Amino acid sequence: MIESHRVEFKRELSAKLEAEVVAFLNSPEGGTVYIGLDDRGIPLGVDDIDTTQLKIINRVKNNILPSTLGLFEVRIEEKEGKQIIALAISSGTEKPYYIKKNGMSPKGCHIRVGNSRQEMSQNMIDDLYSSRVRNSLNRIVSPRQDLTFAQLKIYYEENGLTLNENFAKTLELLTADGKYNYNAYLLADNNGLSMKVAKYAGSNKVDLIEIAEFGYCSIIKATQNILNKLNLENITKAKITSTLREESRLVDPRALREAVINAIVHNDYSTEIPPLFEIFSDKMIITSTGNLPQGLTKEAFFSGVSAPRNKELMRVFKDVKLVEQLGSGMLRILDKYDRSIFKFIGNFIKVEFKFVDENINDTKKDQDVSKKRPRNVQETTNKEKSILLSNSQKRIIEEMSLNKQITIKDLAEKLNYGTTKIKTDIKYLRENGIISRTGSTK
Repeated sequence: MIESHRVEFKRELSAKLEAEVVAFLNSPEGGTVYIGLDDRGIPLGVDDIDTTQLKIINRVKNNILPSTLGLFEVRIEEKEGKQIIALAISSGTEKPYYIKKNGMSPKGCHIRVGNSRQEMSQNMIDDLYSSRVRNSLNRIVSPRQDLTFAQLKIYYEENGLTLNENFAKTLELLTADGKYNYNAYLLADNNGLSMKVAKYAGSNKVDLIEIAEFGYCSIIKATQNILNKLNLENITKAKITSTLREESRLVDPRALREAVINAIVHNDYSTEIPPLFEIFSDKMIITSTGNLPQGLTKEAFFSGVSAPRNKELMRVFKDVKLVEQLGSGMLRILDKYDRSIFKFIGNFIKVEFKFVDENINDTKKDQDVSKKRPRNVQETTNKEKSILLSNSQKRIIEEMSLNKQITIKDLAEKLNYGTTKIKTDIKYLRENGIISRTGSTK
C-alpha cells in the first residue's frame, strides 16, 4: 500500500487532521487516513490507541462543517504486529466542507490533488457552494410534525443503544428552525412512504399475480419486512446426481440483501418516488431513484467508493447493523456478480439478478467445484432427483448458515416454531444430505 489520491499516511495524530479529512470530503471519491504509518507505509503503531481513536472521532464531528455525520468511520487495524488507526472518509454530498474555525475560505477548504492536499481557490469554493443541493432531506420540512419513534427506539435497544431525549438533534432529524425534517418523517412510526414488491407470472410485466406493500411505518421496519419477503421468494433449489448434490438459492442471499439496502438507503426521496422490487419467473429487479451523486464516476461506484446520498439515513442504518463498513455492500455484490447487472437509465439505477448460473463472475467459475458449492454440498449415490423444501426448512438453513453453533432451542425461539417441529425439519434436512451437524444440539 502506498500513498495516493485516496490514501494518506500519518506517523501520529497531528493538528492537520481536519485539513486532511476536509480534503477527502471535498474530493469525488473520498479516501482513508492511516495513523501510525510512516511515509513509506511502514507500521510505527499508535500509543494509547483507544484515547487517540476517541480524539479523532470528536475532532471530525466537532471541527468540520457541514456535518460529517454518517460520512466517516474509525477502525483499529493491525499491521506487522502493531496497531494503527484507519479513518475512512466518504465523499460528501454538501460540498464545500471546511474547517469550522477557518470558515468557508481557502484556508478552511481543502481538496485532494494526486497524493497531496491543496487549498481551494475562492472561485472553486463559490462554485461548489452555489451548486450545493438545496433540497437535501435534512432541509426539507416533514409534511407531519406529530411524529413518534417507538419502532426506531426498539431497533436501537436491540443493538445495545439508547435514544435519549435529544436523539432528534443528535441524528440530525431537525431543520435549522427546529422542525422535524424529511429524514425524521422516513424514520417515524407512521408516514406516507410505501415500498412495493411486485410478483409476475412470467418474464415480463404482462401478468401481475401479487403486489405486496411495505411501508407507512419506520423505514427501518419496512426494510426488514422487504428483506424477509424477498428471502422467502428467493427459494432454494436442490439437485442430486449420481456423484454429488448441489443446493442453491435463486439469487445469492448476501448480494440480494446488500442490493436491497443500497436501493433503500441511497434512494432520492426528494422526488417522492420510493424504490421498487420486482420478481419475475427468471429474475429479480431492484429499482431506485437517483443517478450517481455528482462527481462520482461509475468506476469509483463499482470500486466501493462510499458517497451516501442520505448520510443521516446511512448513520441510522449503520447504528442498527443493517449496514456494516462504508462502501462494503458493493464489494459483496460484485464478489458474486459482474457489473452488467447494474443499469443506469435516466434518473434511475436498476439491479437485475437473473436466475441463471451464467450471471456468476467468471472468476468464481474458475474456482474448484468444492469452493463454488455451498458448504452443505455432500457426496451421494442417489439417482438424480429434486428435493422440495418448506419455508421453515429454508429458514433453518439460512439461520444455520449464519451461525454454525445455533441450537434447536435458539432456532425455535428465532423462527417462532416448537422444538418438535424444528427437530423434524432438521431430521428431514439431514436425511436428504442438505445439512450435517456435529456437536450438541441443545
